[in-house]
Amino acid sequence: LFRSKKQNIMKQLLSMAVVFLFLLSGCGPSSHITSSWKAENVQPKKFKKIIVLGLIREKDRTLREKMEQHLVGDLKDLGYDAVCSCDEYNPKTFENMTEEQAISKLRNSGIDAVLTVVLLDKTKERYYVPGRVHYTPYNIYYNRFWGYSRTIYGRIYTEGYYTEDTKYFWETNLYDLSSNELVYSAQSQSFDPASSESLGDEYGQMIAKDMIKQNVLVNLKEQPVMKAM
Repeated sequence: LFRSKKQNIMKQLLSMAVVFLFLLSGCGPSSHITSSWKAENVQPKKFKKIIVLGLIREKDRTLREKMEQHLVGDLKDLGYDAVCSCDEYNPKTFENMTEEQAISKLRNSGIDAVLTVVLLDKTKERYYVPGRVHYTPYNIYYNRFWGYSRTIYGRIYTEGYYTEDTKYFWETNLYDLSSNELVYSAQSQSFDPASSESLGDEYGQMIAKDMIKQNVLVNLKEQPVMKAM
């Protein structure tokens, strides 16, 4: 009997450990890159000034600002001069301009690269979470009426609930204005971020690291300083 109880306790502890690890895995990053590309023969370039342009609907203006601000911050951490389009221009600045006029306006501001952030799609999924998602035997409580009845009561009468998850689908492109060509592109997904702030923070770091990894940008702050002879 003692051995049986001990085995049951070990099973309960093992089940709790599995659940804990499952919950812990849900605390990881909400964003990940699904595909990443760079143009052939592209070498890392020390752009003089990069503007981050969020192409996101007006109703998600706060999200657009956070995405731009964090990407700008991460580019600055790499040693680049970067600015937010939301700080430099209003959303309709380029609305009636031709391509030549828009590029000319950017170049006249000293900008030689544009990093766009596009929200391709945003979907919401609503589903029911039952009070108990699986059956667990409660043998450890069978020899005590009260422990057994309280445990079973919790399993039977715990109500489920509805929850809603949000998925974001992104595309980020880097354009070199000196050649007016696309040099880098990445598509990514974000799943149910805690807030616009946390999404922008996570996304900016992710894209900055990938551009370094793809050898599109370099960390200027880690470049060796040439001493004068």
